Amino acid sequence: MADSLRIARGGKSLYGARVGILMLETRFPRIPGDMGNAETWPFPVVYKVVPGASPRRVVCDGARGLLENFLDAAEELVRLGADGITTTCGFLSLYQRQIAAHVGVPVATSSLMQIPFVGRVLPPGKRVGVLTVSAANLTEEHLLAAGADPATPVGGTDNGREFSRVMINDEERLDVAAAERDILAAGDALVTSHRDLGAVLLECTNMVPYARALSERLRMPVFSIYTFVTWFQAGLVPRDFGHPASAVREWRER
Repeated sequence: MADSLRIARGGKSLYGARVGILMLETRFPRIPGDMGNAETWPFPVVYKVVPGASPRRVVCDGARGLLENFLDAAEELVRLGADGITTTCGFLSLYQRQIAAHVGVPVATSSLMQIPFVGRVLPPGKRVGVLTVSAANLTEEHLLAAGADPATPVGGTDNGREFSRVMINDEERLDVAAAERDILAAGDALVTSHRDLGAVLLECTNMVPYARALSERLRMPVFSIYTFVTWFQAGLVPRDFGHPASAVREWRER
């Protein structure tokens, strides 16, 4: 009986990285905190770059013509060993149903999917607002695909001088301090325009490095793809509290 408990099971190419991340094809810097920087995560992840998925095509062109590329990449991640799939752009909520149906494992395409949950944990009379890399291109369709209220307040860094330009144009140089100023200014504007906000959610996965500064500035919770994927991974790999199955059986039989 003891020997049978030491039997290892295969079926994957890679082990220990339960979360598979579909990456846009980019060249811009991904500093710690960005989900495309592997040092961001407190657990192993596996990446796959989706050919042709530039920021401009995904954000400004609605990812048109890229569905098959995403499906193929997601399938490869699952084949390698991923037990759940996410992406590096909140605008990919548009492909949530298709990717989930194709790969047959849990899929969390967009941080926008947290909106209904965050709204429920806030005090009565408070709601969540979204901060995005492009308010001009984030539509009701994106929100509905994420299961969110299409009337959710949205603000963006569109008018800043650094963050949105670098991300959407895929530039190789980023002034981090200027990017932070853009995000803080956009957060100020969002909260000023909507006095009933109780939390902010970051659509853009590249905004995560600035979440702490934004939360301290606005004095409210800030949710992001980091909060979403750490929750997601906790379900894929529940914490082991040191109770082997045999010990649990013995305890139940007492």
